[in-house]
Amino acid sequence: MDFTLSTEEREVRDWVRTFVQRELMPMEQEVLRRERAGQPGVTADELRELQLKAKQSGFWGIQTPEEYGGMGLSAVMTALLEAELGRTFVPFRFGGAADNILFHANDEQKERYLLPTIAGDRKSCFAITEPGAGSDAKAIRTSARKDGADWIINGEKTFITGGNEADFVMVFAVTDPEKGANGGVTCFLVDREMGWKSEYIDTMGEWGPASLIFQDVRVPETQILGEVGKGFELAMQWIGRGRYILPAHAIGSCERLLQMAIDHANTRHTFGAPIAERQAIQWMIADSGVELEALRWLVLHAAWQVDQGIDSRHAQSIAKLYGGQKANEIVDRVLQIHGGMGYTRELPVERWYRELRLLRIYEGTDEIQRRTIARNLLKGHVKVSGILG
Repeated sequence: MDFTLSTEEREVRDWVRTFVQRELMPMEQEVLRRERAGQPGVTADELRELQLKAKQSGFWGIQTPEEYGGMGLSAVMTALLEAELGRTFVPFRFGGAADNILFHANDEQKERYLLPTIAGDRKSCFAITEPGAGSDAKAIRTSARKDGADWIINGEKTFITGGNEADFVMVFAVTDPEKGANGGVTCFLVDREMGWKSEYIDTMGEWGPASLIFQDVRVPETQILGEVGKGFELAMQWIGRGRYILPAHAIGSCERLLQMAIDHANTRHTFGAPIAERQAIQWMIADSGVELEALRWLVLHAAWQVDQGIDSRHAQSIAKLYGGQKANEIVDRVLQIHGGMGYTRELPVERWYRELRLLRIYEGTDEIQRRTIARNLLKGHVKVSGILG
């Protein structure tokens, strides 16, 4: 087995690392100041400027197919890139991306939704979660009733990422209650001006999701994405598009946090000696280093399976579960090592503490990942011997 990165992989990683160090990290203190004042850490104009600066170097549409103007990067390269972005808490994402299920759009829909989204001229959001349907996505109640050539949508979606900024939504509604998720859910492309409203949800982190309200929202038949009754399949494609990306981002965060802990331990003195000489601190550093190394290989292995065309869902669930658990343990240790200063909002440790807590909830809770992993093992879908057979 060869664990060496290819020349291309090293070049992509190094460029993104340089971009993070030169363009994003210098913004960190201002981002913290703004967030303490209740303001967005990065404005929409600043994000757009940063994205265009990256585009000048060819970084646009990281996983968007080349035929649509993207880079079409592999899963492994995407994981390496996300780890570098995770080194800073400055909220940044490369432009030129579109939700994977939008590629199922017909030609007319691609012109109206897919291509403008890739170009950065339109913003979308994905809406399946409801107040009574989170982990149990099959329990959605938002309905779409046929009325002549149109559909009338009623219901509420919640915790929708990007829902406050989006000008159109991919919303999933029940079109056949008897069939439900087994052929009775349809996906609709709905522009904001068609009548849906969004309400901001305040959270413990800086992430601001939305509730979306649909009250007799009328949409024509042409707004159906894919086929009537095939929406739940599209939803599962979106949810399973790459769970390895979330723990990949956490790798970079944990690398930065662990280095902060090491630097602090070597310079902070108590009772005449640096706290790095205290066994309690050494064990926290050691455990974090071991867990970070394990997470790194779990993520890269899951991404490698994606690139090889292997069913990677089990490996991604393992990476997602382990990443969420261990990232939270690592940031907790780092905060403890920093003592009272780690608890303040003067340092970014407490911000990462709040941000990483979300990793155990969204896009599949810890409990759902455990359910998936256990089911695969108990039913013999995977072997306990893993990749070694």
